[in-house]
Amino acid sequence: MTDTFRLFQQRLVACELCPRLRKHCREVARVKRRAYLDWEYWGKPVPSFGDPLAQLLIVGLAPGAHGANRTGRMFTGDSSGDLLYHVLHATGFANQPGSRSGDDGLVLKNAYITASAHCAPPDNKPLPDELRTCRAWLVEELMLLPQVKVVVALGRIAMESYLAALGLRRSAFQFGHNVAHELGQGLPLLICSYHPSQQNTSTGRLTEPMLRAVFAEAARRIHWK
Repeated sequence: MTDTFRLFQQRLVACELCPRLRKHCREVARVKRRAYLDWEYWGKPVPSFGDPLAQLLIVGLAPGAHGANRTGRMFTGDSSGDLLYHVLHATGFANQPGSRSGDDGLVLKNAYITASAHCAPPDNKPLPDELRTCRAWLVEELMLLPQVKVVVALGRIAMESYLAALGLRRSAFQFGHNVAHELGQGLPLLICSYHPSQQNTSTGRLTEPMLRAVFAEAARRIHWK
């Protein structure tokens, strides 16, 4: 990672702009979940993760309270990450199919993961003003990712956050699973996906084959593997 990226991540991790989110993350880290009492929770804004020269950008919603807010790495330590990294490994974007901690050796290949909000929100629901505040980080981050050709948005909020970061009207684009949008103006292709949340997977709204199809299409579009 370049010095520019390191400085960006350091500034992001030190962010205190959303008092409600920072209070929640700290409280979760203090109380902990019984299964993780021996963990020292991260409890800070969770930085993005992956290859700064990636052609694939993945935009999620926000860190899980006992997932990334605990481990300090995007989609690491919860069921959403279990499915996502399994699929990324199957489609050639990750070196291993699982992710349990920040030091487990996981490496993303030609992929980079960010989020609409970098702090874990109560009930997994960041407020509109919190999303707007955090969007400034995404705007800056997009300028640091010159090689991106395809963006996968995990969920409607991720799609809307990405479009807003580009200054595009969100109402002009339909959200749907594995729906692709050519944004024009030399911008990356946008592919929408249902979020790999436990709620979506437990109800069958999103299955592993459905998510794999999204990343197989992304790989095809950037001629990866």
